[in-house]
Amino acid sequence: QVQLVESGGGLVQAGGSLRLSCVASGTGSIVSFGTMGLYRQAPGKQRELVATITRGGSTNYADSVKGRFTISRDNTKNTVYLQMNSLKLEDTAIYYCKLQLANYVYWGQGTQVTVSS
Repeated sequence: QVQLVESGGGLVQAGGSLRLSCVASGTGSIVSFGTMGLYRQAPGKQRELVATITRGGSTNYADSVKGRFTISRDNTKNTVYLQMNSLKLEDTAIYYCKLQLANYVYWGQGTQVTVSS
C-alpha cells in the first residue's frame, strides 16, 4: 500500500515563498523508482500539472510556474520538494502529490496553498 503525505501548505502574501514536501511510503524502496510530481486544483478548475521529477532528476514544469518554482527529490527519503517563490494570487489552490510507478498512479490528500494580496 503506497501512501503520499503532503505538508508545507499555508497562507502567504503575494511575492512570498512556501516549500511543499511530499513523502511516499509503502512497498519499500520501490517507490523511489517512480516519477513524482505536484499538481494543483483551484476552485472551479480542473487539476493541472505544476511540476514533475523523475528518479534521475529530470524535471518538467508548467509554463505558469517556470522560473518561480523548483522541484527536487531525495530518493533516500522518498520525498519530493517544491520550492515556490514569488507566489501570485493565481497560485492559490490545493496542491496534490502524485507518484507514478509503471501503470500505477497514487495521489496524496492535498495541502492548501492560499496566496493573499
